[in-house]
Amino acid sequence: MTQIAKLALEDGTVFTGEAFGASGEIDGEVVFNTSMTGYQEILTDPSYRGQIVTMTYPEIGNYGVNQEDVESSKPHLAGFIVRENSRIASNFRSESSLEDYLKENQIIALEGIDTRALVRRIRTQGALKGVLSTEDLDDASLVEKARSSEGLVGRDLVQEVIPSDSCQWEEMLSKWAKLPDEAPAGGDESYHIVALDFGMKWNIARHLKELGCQVTILPGTASSEEVLAMNPDGVFLSNGPGDPEPLEYAIKTISELVPQVPVFGICLGHQLLSLACGAKTFKLKFGHRGANQPVENLAAGTVEITAQNHGFAVEEESLPDHLEITHRNLNDNTIAGIRHKTHNAFGVQYHPESSSGPHDSRYLFQQFYDSIAASKTS
Repeated sequence: MTQIAKLALEDGTVFTGEAFGASGEIDGEVVFNTSMTGYQEILTDPSYRGQIVTMTYPEIGNYGVNQEDVESSKPHLAGFIVRENSRIASNFRSESSLEDYLKENQIIALEGIDTRALVRRIRTQGALKGVLSTEDLDDASLVEKARSSEGLVGRDLVQEVIPSDSCQWEEMLSKWAKLPDEAPAGGDESYHIVALDFGMKWNIARHLKELGCQVTILPGTASSEEVLAMNPDGVFLSNGPGDPEPLEYAIKTISELVPQVPVFGICLGHQLLSLACGAKTFKLKFGHRGANQPVENLAAGTVEITAQNHGFAVEEESLPDHLEITHRNLNDNTIAGIRHKTHNAFGVQYHPESSSGPHDSRYLFQQFYDSIAASKTS
């Protein structure tokens, strides 16, 4: 039996379609992702906390879901919107349907609306607060709820997705028995990396392990004293959800770590590194979300096609003299990478670990490894 669901935006627009996930009502910031594949990785990326994600590709779910292609222990987004949910999952790795996966994880999803019209509205007006409901179907009521919802600016969403305590990457894997065994690292573990987890995608830790590193994961609330007590050779700053500026605890910790140990940040980690070094951030109109975003490597003069997921960016006018720009987003010329001129610290606004997405930028993990090696000989 078909269940009606509605999406109401704060500008007064209402879309009516069919529910195909869980029942209920949620609010969040309505955004879009231009990826053609990788919906399971998107669902389980903690960076989407507090957001209702619209996929621009018209058919989603056609290859099903499995327990290997996940980037965290569960979906974290608020809601999910597609043009058409595929009723057939045709892939030899498929273990269940997208609809069953969403129901199992209590994610409200909507299909059958004009996603092109929705995305065009977001691109024109910017990301909008919205309410997705299978319960309240009164347009005026839903619009008012959307307008009064909290939004993302000024909220600390990291506290909702970080781990409760520290662990080794192998311990993290052992908690989720359905995940595949990791391939052994090449040779002895050479460097100890402490990863500050603000909502980290698991493929990041996999890449650090593949380089032969020991990876210890700490909650993003950890102090610099707690990090340094583990005698790290390098510190990684992970991706995560929402506005970076409220995370004063993380900014303080990073500012104290930068002079003492090599640091590499991705996405939110890149923004926090920049804030810790004296820059500011701002909210993008509708953000960058997809697996086809072009970035220029300024030093190499090359272009990388990258996976991205962020709604905030580093403000170029606020950049202090000791930070230099290393990468630019070619769609809007915003900063996509920075490097500290005197300390061993750098960050990028995109996702070199991909999963899913192109592999053009995976050299950055080797660059981090090499920067640690250089710090040992200097």
